[in-house]
This record gives sequence, C-alpha cells and structure tokens, in this order.
Amino acid sequence: MKAWRVNDWCEPEQMVLADIPLEAPKAGEVRIKNHAAALNFFDILQIQGKYQTKPPLPFTPGAEVAGVVDAVGVEVNELAIGDRVMGWGGSGGFAEYTVTPAAKTFRIPGSMDFASAAALLIVYQTSYMALKDRAAIKPREWLLVHAGAGGVGSAAIQLGKAFGARIIATAGSADKLDFCLAQGADYALNYRESDWVDQVKQITERHGADVIFDPVGGDVFDQSTKCIASEGRLLVIGFAGGRIPSVAANRILLKNMSVVGCYWGGHLERHPEFLKQTQAELFALYEAGQIKPVVSSQYALEDAVSALRDLAERKTIGKVVLKIG
Repeated sequence: MKAWRVNDWCEPEQMVLADIPLEAPKAGEVRIKNHAAALNFFDILQIQGKYQTKPPLPFTPGAEVAGVVDAVGVEVNELAIGDRVMGWGGSGGFAEYTVTPAAKTFRIPGSMDFASAAALLIVYQTSYMALKDRAAIKPREWLLVHAGAGGVGSAAIQLGKAFGARIIATAGSADKLDFCLAQGADYALNYRESDWVDQVKQITERHGADVIFDPVGGDVFDQSTKCIASEGRLLVIGFAGGRIPSVAANRILLKNMSVVGCYWGGHLERHPEFLKQTQAELFALYEAGQIKPVVSSQYALEDAVSALRDLAERKTIGKVVLKIG
C-alpha cells in the first residue's frame, strides 16, 4: 500500500511516499480501507520530532481516519468487515490503509460523509473535554475562542453555542472572522489589532471572558490574562503560535483565575472510558444539527506535503482532509 513515511525527524517536505507492506490487525484491532484522513497541527510537530509523543521511527503520520473496515483481529466483537467507521490510531493515517484499536474506532451515522467523519474525532473530543469537563462552562457565560477559524477553534465555537455560551472568537483576517460568525460566534475580533483586549472588555461590559479557549499560546495567552473575568478559566489547548508562555502568579491570585491544562491524549490514558462516552454525545449533537465539521480543503493523498504546508502557514479554514482512493 502507499503511505507517507517519516524516516527521521524532518520537515514535511522531507517525508517519502513509499510502498510498504499491508499490516494485518492484531487482537483487538481493525484495519480500515481509508477514504479520508484529517490533518492536525500536531502532525507537523510530530514529523519534526517536537511533539510530546514521539512514534518510533520510521512512522506514518496522521492520527484520524475514516473509511470501511476490511479486516478484523480476534477479540473484536462490536465491529465487522464492511462497517463505515472513523478511527484514531495515534499515527498511520496518511496511507491507503490504517490499523486502529477497535476501542478507538466507531461506526459513523449514515448521514455522515467520510471527510466529515475524519474531521470530527480529535478536535471535537478535545473541545468537549476542555469546555465541559475542565471549564464546566455554564449557559450565558462569556467564552473567548482564539484561532476560531481553525479546526479545534471552530469545534469550540460550535460546542460552546450548543452549551449555551455567549461567544467571542478571534482570527487573523476578514474572511476568517466571517467564518467564525457563521459557526455561531456572537462577535469576531481580529487578534492582529492591538486593541482586541479592550474590545473584549467592552463587549462584556467590563466583566471579561469567563472561559478562554487558547490553542495559540505566546502573546495571545499573555493578552488573554488581561481580559479574563474574575474566577475565569483560561484553557491551555496548545501552542500553535510557537512560544510556550508563562503567567505571573500574582495575576492568578488577584483575579482568582484558573489556568487549566487540556491535554486530551493524556486524559484518555487515565480515563479510557471518556472516548466512547464522549463520542456518543458528539454523534447525538451531530444528528441534532448542533455541530458539523467544516472541511474547507481536500487534497489527494499524494499532495499531503502541500496540505501540511498550507496548514502550517494558516492558509486554511476549518479542517483539512486528505481524500484517499
């Protein structure tokens, strides 16, 4: 089968599209004939060897896929050959076939296409955990979502709206601001404008944001501490801006604020039941029309390097997916 391979830590341009043997599923695993594989920003970090988890070399990047089960290992009872599924394997997605644990593979609703299915799992699970479990967001609270036009940001906007929050989103261009509003944001601010913090205060009538969803870090994190409400929760999702920030403890004290880590993969290691329970909730929200992944760009498997580069350079909106086969 064809698969992208990372033979040593590198830039996406140094990956190799190779023919490798087709892997048979082991006990508790299924093999998926991929129709779609979603891209995430952490794929780039993983290729570079900069992510917190490093697969053994060589490896195939890509964490989430959707397609049809074409083989099952022993001890797999809930899935069968021919099932339309989405799956999360940690890596191995940028390929014609991917082996995933059956416990991390789910049948998808009949109304869901493969591209949407591939785009649903990680960003919506992450946003659900952050908003529902870590922030315990309440109806009518002010939610500030940074990078709202990205995959995880747009998921946070949609879920925040489903949970009854009032939403302010930030993004870096006019078309991305319009996109945020289309996803359910009540207000959209350009974070490149120096007064966006003051705009948050004005919109919230000096109250500030009760919950701040930050996948960017860097200066965006620093500025967020200036517009968070008393007893607010600042959710640390990631560091797409490149710099890992720090915060002065006196600011945490004076505002009675919480800085809350939201590492979904680590959470699953300690709470493996969370994945299945949350996915059932997400499917219900999808079928109720309250969430819907936005796949703005689809690339052929052979064009994975271009797709990753466009994602890295923030040329994309919503989720980016490889269309396979």
